[in-house]
Amino acid sequence: MKIFIFFSITLTCVFFGNGSNANPLPYEAIFNFGDSISDTGNADKTHPPFPSNSPYGSTYFKHPAGRLSDGRLIIDFIAEAYGLPFLPAYLNLTKDQDIKKGVNFAFAGATALDFEYFIKNGVDKPATDKSLSIQLGWFKTIKPSICKSKEECDGFFKKSLFLVGEIGGNDIIAHLSYRNVTGLRELVPPMVEAITNAIITLIEEGAVELAVPGNFPIGCISGVLTLVNITQKDDYDQFGCLTSYNTFIEYYNGQLKQAIETLRQKHPQVKIMYFDYYNDAKRLFQAPQQYGFSSDKNEIIKACCGASGTYNVNVYIPCGSPSTTVCPDPSKVINWDGAHFTEAAYKQIAKGLVEGPFVNPSLKSPPFKIA
Repeated sequence: MKIFIFFSITLTCVFFGNGSNANPLPYEAIFNFGDSISDTGNADKTHPPFPSNSPYGSTYFKHPAGRLSDGRLIIDFIAEAYGLPFLPAYLNLTKDQDIKKGVNFAFAGATALDFEYFIKNGVDKPATDKSLSIQLGWFKTIKPSICKSKEECDGFFKKSLFLVGEIGGNDIIAHLSYRNVTGLRELVPPMVEAITNAIITLIEEGAVELAVPGNFPIGCISGVLTLVNITQKDDYDQFGCLTSYNTFIEYYNGQLKQAIETLRQKHPQVKIMYFDYYNDAKRLFQAPQQYGFSSDKNEIIKACCGASGTYNVNVYIPCGSPSTTVCPDPSKVINWDGAHFTEAAYKQIAKGLVEGPFVNPSLKSPPFKIA
């Protein structure tokens, strides 16, 4: 189990100008919190670097770029759509670096629950202690560098977007060996509480527009399919996904949405959006050809970069190891390395958020299309 968690995390340039004062951008800054789904270099700062010929980053950056995918992540596409640079990772910030357009606090392997929770409950410790609460602490640390007074902070954050997640996937993965899918439901209340507390903290710090993603259909993720290794065919849907694990995520997302609605009622002056990662991603598995992916259902569920096995995943041999291979065209598949998606999949998910129906309520209209 520890090996899989390690495998799941071991793995700047400006795209558009900031516009003129006459045509201000919808969001002047983005502040992001989460795990490897949105980490743009924090974990990379604290781990041995990937070799230059690593397949990570190969599609877009042509070299490893602190991201656990072959290219850009959802957060990168969102930043591009709103005319902002790729978010700098907090741990990579230099002394005089401009942070007025946003910062990324996400850390690969991070959990919604604090490190102590896993120790107390006798579960294998997460690969990192950089949980959501630690990331909030980082934000508070640099806040004085962004704005000096309450009035200045309120004015600045009124024009900023805060993304709280996705986070929680690593909490679930850490418990897969200890609980069946029914037992995983015990995790939901403390996870939702941790995310709720983070939202409240950011509101108290001045955030007025926040986006909170739910979780992905983990029953379709090749690493999870490999770990649980269920052999009964009836446990899978027509797309090759584990029904019970996707049902669990539906339950978790439902509880998270209820908590968000409660927060909306308590803080009517704040806009809290729900990012529907579950249905945004699930549609790709249900109709892959419609979004440019392979029509082969057996291939679409496999990891592009991996070693062997039914899903091309070996938790002891992570993507990039000498004995692993990379599929001929990552743009034709959804799963990248068993724990993360390809740039092509993240692009479609981002389009579903920025331009499509998978946000409630909607984001501000973006000045640029995701292409």
